[in-house]
Amino acid sequence: MTLIPWKTLTRTVQFKNPWWSYGRDTVVLPSGKEGEYHYVHSLGSACVIPIADDGTILLVNQFRYLGQRESLEFPCGAVKEGATHDQTAWLELAEETGYSAVSLVCIGEFNPYNGVTDEICRVYVARDLRNVGASPDDTEEFEIVRLRPDEITRRIRDGEMWDGMSIAAWCLARERGCV
Repeated sequence: MTLIPWKTLTRTVQFKNPWWSYGRDTVVLPSGKEGEYHYVHSLGSACVIPIADDGTILLVNQFRYLGQRESLEFPCGAVKEGATHDQTAWLELAEETGYSAVSLVCIGEFNPYNGVTDEICRVYVARDLRNVGASPDDTEEFEIVRLRPDEITRRIRDGEMWDGMSIAAWCLARERGCV
């Protein structure tokens, strides 16, 4: 069976900021009726799993406003206008952890919430880390946490690590034998 794609009639940007825009499309549904679809458009994001020489993995603990709690995550950030996923991965690694890497390899990608956003998050593994000093922006405050792979898996299983982007990135890395 072949599914009928929706037809876009109009596309309107309702709101835009440096990270994403909120869109509203008028569409023709498979039933032939017209409808509206609201979504978040993004240029994408890059998530980095930094692996230190001793095998530990660097994560960042930060306060997340919407959840009103701290969140243990891999360095991750939005692709901004004029940047690429690769450039964003290098920038976020240094900005959030204070490290650069000799090796940064993309291991896969995913959409974090395909009913709401067109965002594609690319996942990178960073190795041969070198300290360059962190430079978070005004909205960020980070605590660097080093964990072994088994500790990350346990924290995900126990609900201590609840960031969906980090959980999906970890699944990719584990399945590809990177960690």
